[in-house]
Amino acid sequence: MALQGFGGVLPIAERVLVHHRRWMTPKEFVESLAIAQSLPGPNIVNLALMVGDRFFGLRGAVAAFAGMMAFPTVIVLLLTLVYQTYAELEITRRILLGMSAVSVGLIAGMGLRLCRTQGHYRGGWLIGLGVFLLIAVMHKPLGMVLLALGLPSFLLRWWQMRRSV
Repeated sequence: MALQGFGGVLPIAERVLVHHRRWMTPKEFVESLAIAQSLPGPNIVNLALMVGDRFFGLRGAVAAFAGMMAFPTVIVLLLTLVYQTYAELEITRRILLGMSAVSVGLIAGMGLRLCRTQGHYRGGWLIGLGVFLLIAVMHKPLGMVLLALGLPSFLLRWWQMRRSV
């Protein structure tokens, strides 16, 4: 997976874990991703560790981590050497711009597919809209958005979970 999704592994992981292997339901994937996002480090690496541990124990977690990090690290080091040589060329800038557009599209597509599992969280949709407006439209820094909407989001989810018990 790490080699298929340079810059966008999460959508590929979602497709493999949920749709191809059926190791997780869409809801389980969203919940695991939420936990992975709350931990320090890259989301996909945290998710890989969690899935590896869940299905194969410590050996699975180690194998998942190695699989997510080994080849991409080698590739990034090699690309760094190539980039130093060709960084000033216009085609290099265009290639990187195209890669970033593909990454955005992959992540947006995965987000739209996963939205179906969250339809009943109407307050969450409002907070998500607020995050989008603050970051994409008003260009506010992520730290400020987290401070402004993080606590209300946490409290809303806590209230929802408490009410459903």
